[in-house]
Amino acid sequence: MIRSKRGLIIIGVVVFVIGLVVTFPARVAIGLIPPVGVAISGIEGTVWRGSASEASITGIYLRDVKWQARPMQLFTGRLSYQVEATPVSGFVDTALSVGLDSKLQLTDLTAAVPLDLFAHAIGIDGLQGNASLNFSRVELVDGLAVVADGEMQAANIIVPPISRDSLGAYKAEFRSQNNGIVAALEDTDGVLDLAGSLQIGTDRSYKFLAYAKLTNKTPDSIRQQMLTLPTLNERGQYELRDEGRF
Repeated sequence: MIRSKRGLIIIGVVVFVIGLVVTFPARVAIGLIPPVGVAISGIEGTVWRGSASEASITGIYLRDVKWQARPMQLFTGRLSYQVEATPVSGFVDTALSVGLDSKLQLTDLTAAVPLDLFAHAIGIDGLQGNASLNFSRVELVDGLAVVADGEMQAANIIVPPISRDSLGAYKAEFRSQNNGIVAALEDTDGVLDLAGSLQIGTDRSYKFLAYAKLTNKTPDSIRQQMLTLPTLNERGQYELRDEGRF
């Protein structure tokens, strides 16, 4: 039993604050503190639980976004939500958190999405295919992934600058390092027998190195491009190399 007036006042204030958080309109909250790299429209509900008809996160377009707060994460100093969303096809399910450090963190990310969802973000017009993602952790700063731990598998890949024919299926396993992200690449059912690596630096630099071998699945358009490459080792592999900034 609470005997003091002070105790009653404290409980009253706590109840009021909790009620304010639970019922505070999401539309107002996002207007007051717009998340960096995130654009949202068609907002309904509260900051505790709500939805949006459309959202763009660092250039990646999503529909039918739904969120529910994870209140225990407030003790870490971050706002955290369980988020579900629908791209043009497939699904996205992840825990998302934001804080004063401007980092957008995704944990336990699972998704099945079309690759054209990333075409604008990575600057490849006409990119096509299907991808499945399973990441334990991803961190974005100003739209750049600085942390990524998990796996991505992609199939029926079409990259117009390379070929209008399908490149088949490939897998990439990502892990974080102090200076960025590194991914090990390999084909799972590709038109090339390929193994390589991709490094992405926190300064927006990238380095790609792979060794590829022609197979009986390699279409003529790609075969002719590969045959123009000068380097061919004793194992019949061509070296593919590219680096720069984005």
